Amino acid sequence: MENSKTSDKLSTFLESGIYRFENSNVVFIDPVRMLNRSYTRFRFSPSAYYSRFFDSKETIETSNSKKRKRKEKKVPHDLNEREQAATLRHQQVRPMLLKAHEFLMEATDLLAIMKGLRGDSNICSSTESSEHHSFIELGKVWQAPLYEIILKAAWKGLERVVPVFNNLVVNEASDDMEAEFLNKKYILPRESCFYMSDLGQIHNLIHECNAGFNLIVIDPPWENGSARQKLRYPTLPNWYFLSLPIKQLAHPDGALVALWMTNREKLHNFVQKELFPSWGLSHEATYYWLKVKADGSLISDLDLFHHRPYECLLLGYFHGQGTNSKQPPRLRPIKHDQIIISIPGEYSRKPPIGELLLEHVTHFKPARCIELFAREMTAGWTSWGNEPLHFQEELVAVDIPLFQLYASSLTGFSLHFTDYKCMQVASRW
Repeated sequence: MENSKTSDKLSTFLESGIYRFENSNVVFIDPVRMLNRSYTRFRFSPSAYYSRFFDSKETIETSNSKKRKRKEKKVPHDLNEREQAATLRHQQVRPMLLKAHEFLMEATDLLAIMKGLRGDSNICSSTESSEHHSFIELGKVWQAPLYEIILKAAWKGLERVVPVFNNLVVNEASDDMEAEFLNKKYILPRESCFYMSDLGQIHNLIHECNAGFNLIVIDPPWENGSARQKLRYPTLPNWYFLSLPIKQLAHPDGALVALWMTNREKLHNFVQKELFPSWGLSHEATYYWLKVKADGSLISDLDLFHHRPYECLLLGYFHGQGTNSKQPPRLRPIKHDQIIISIPGEYSRKPPIGELLLEHVTHFKPARCIELFAREMTAGWTSWGNEPLHFQEELVAVDIPLFQLYASSLTGFSLHFTDYKCMQVASRW
């Protein structure tokens, strides 16, 4: 019976990318499998996504030596008040994280699959070594309103040209859509759209997409020293995020808002005391993203003061208009202290947790979802930010029989054939 349960969980994982540990608040996810469920004819390459934390020996030796130096140089002996509060917060969640990691290390069947998540794929990315367009820089130049993107509906033999900046670009079809911008190809998942602009233009999004979102995921470019040192992306001061029009974007009957955060105590205080109140949110729960390597070990020591191997996801309710109840009537109660384990991708790239969060907005059929400060797209979602196409260049075509593509475009058949193909591709990884 136990072997049967394990087999069922593995089968579910191979198809969905989600492995749930029984009688716990812990899930392990494979972001590549989850992302690829948004596509019919294209796939993300696991080798491109998992660019770090796979060469265990080399990574462990290098990172351990760096950790020792960090511990010697950076851990303060006399903690100030804010550092003491951060330490207390960490000590409160530490036993829960350790227990979650124990669940993972005991799941030998899952660990065996994890080691092959990157190396066993037949899908090789042709864009791994190419440079991404800097949409952030392009959006700043005076020619930005003149830049156009070519949308290609291959199955219809049609093309249309639309502005790429400050414009809602939509794929209404039930199939992937190819797009071309400055001689590079991007893939838009089915029934998705993006609006690429800076923060000053976000209010235009409200009019373009009629707002009314039931689920809002936000990954702000918080100010932090690491991003500045590595020149990964421009950051914004905290007070900029007070202007995000969450109330206008949220559904009037209530919405679930999920906010990605670092572990800085100053940031936690700002969100709890200023940001959530200004957005009209009540903090309901905190999730944790625990980062591991391919062999299951943590990417860094759990108690490393400045570089702990986890991040926080704060969940809040927008209560809508005319209700003072603790829980909006059309949202399900949020599970507390959930832990999501995964192998990280590129620096600052968050795992796709939308499907897990949608379990709390089941009363909206279908739920309307948006990601703010997005760098990639999801089927059925709206993506806003100054580079929502950033990772859409990394998708590569896979060989899918023509009859499946035709069937997937028919009402009532799309999910069946798409899921079947996802299962086939996943079984080869």
